[in-house]
Amino acid sequence: MSAAPRDHASNQPIPELICELCRLFYQLGWVSGTGGGISIRGPEGIYMAPSGVQKERLRPEDIFLLSDQATGEHDCQVVRGPATGLKVSECRPLFFNAYRLRDAGAVMHSHSVWAVLAARLFAPQGGPGEFVCTGLEMQKGLRGMGCFDTLRVPIIANTPRESQLTASMAEAMQAYPDVDAVLVAGHGVYVWGRDWVQAKTQAESYDYLFRAVVESHRLGLPVGGA
Repeated sequence: MSAAPRDHASNQPIPELICELCRLFYQLGWVSGTGGGISIRGPEGIYMAPSGVQKERLRPEDIFLLSDQATGEHDCQVVRGPATGLKVSECRPLFFNAYRLRDAGAVMHSHSVWAVLAARLFAPQGGPGEFVCTGLEMQKGLRGMGCFDTLRVPIIANTPRESQLTASMAEAMQAYPDVDAVLVAGHGVYVWGRDWVQAKTQAESYDYLFRAVVESHRLGLPVGGA
């Protein structure tokens, strides 16, 4: 078996990079309890962490390689998979939303408590809504966003199975073409970028903004950090 292609930014094999990022996300509280995940597009296809595993303990041989030629929501051609009986990520069709609709190079799914609380603050009944903030310096970490612009992130309602979010996530992405994130009420957030570096930068920036707004609300300050 040939060696996995190396990522240009890190000079690491992509499966190894995914494992390193999952350990980092675990330290941030984004992928605790087997939740969350990450996917990166490479020259061979789409690399993706498996489902239902402790992400901080992943090994490169646990990472799936999928064809990037999927045409339907539930197409899933495994090019190469682990020999340990692991399952393809439940997030797969949601990751593919970003690959198909935004030509993303990487997608990250976080179960951060700040994403959950931010969605609860703006959509307290768990339905669709919109997270809004302005006047925060970390907005500059987002594509096309300045600190004095108004950021609006769509919130979609959760479903019993992650794959059932596919259609509503796609609709939200099409309604908010300038935003690279979708919040899921009571669940977390999906963030993507042209490559893993931009996706990571934006995921960290979004998490900071979610926390800043939630804490502003808790302290009785104007929501948005004005």
